[in-house]
Amino acid sequence: MTAPEPTILATSGGHRPGGRTMVAFNSLVHHAVELSGAHGRRPRVMYIGTAIGDAEHFTARMLEAGRAAGFDLTPLTLFPMPNLEDIESAVLEQDVVWVMGGSVANLLAVWRVHGLDAILRRAWEAGVVLSGVSAGSICWFQGGATDSFGPQLRPITNALGFLPYGNGVHYDVDAGRRPLIHQLVADGTLPEAHCTDDGVGLVYRGTKLVETVTETPGKGAYLVTRDGTSAVEERLEPRLLPAPPR
Repeated sequence: MTAPEPTILATSGGHRPGGRTMVAFNSLVHHAVELSGAHGRRPRVMYIGTAIGDAEHFTARMLEAGRAAGFDLTPLTLFPMPNLEDIESAVLEQDVVWVMGGSVANLLAVWRVHGLDAILRRAWEAGVVLSGVSAGSICWFQGGATDSFGPQLRPITNALGFLPYGNGVHYDVDAGRRPLIHQLVADGTLPEAHCTDDGVGLVYRGTKLVETVTETPGKGAYLVTRDGTSAVEERLEPRLLPAPPR
């Protein structure tokens, strides 16, 4: 079973400390599974850690998190070579793709070398739920603000563009992100931007934002639009998701 239409859950969250594991999947990842419509069996989730260089220690933590959550978790690694013979078939078999944060610039470059950008578009169109955190959120949009190039935040404008908006992540915890997103929207570098505090997710059906959700009470989502030469911000109040089983 797949989602009834192309679905993306773009987030600034999804992980928490585990009880018997280093990392556990929080409510946002479980919501991605719910959006996929996977019921009556173990959900199939693919973890992609390109943005952190396919760090083996974190892949191991994700496998533990998947086991604890009751998921059949498949890592896709591209360093030093792809770990799967037929990447497209493996991706299309999933209910959910979960993309880890890190360097969105490096992620995009490596995905394009391997043709993963086109594969993920076909998966999205087929109903596999695409989701992720931070770099794993920005990648689905036109672009956003990133520290991929150094400590000073810079714009990135060549993301996958499945969603025709800008994206701002970690909006409440990194003081430089809000003013840069406002600047980029005001000067036309980015289109209308959709932004998330830590713990918040944006749900898209097709390219339409249909809901905002959160795993952390009190957090917000934001629409940043252009008005002449200025940016205007509107806060959206997300729905609080239930806590996952512990």
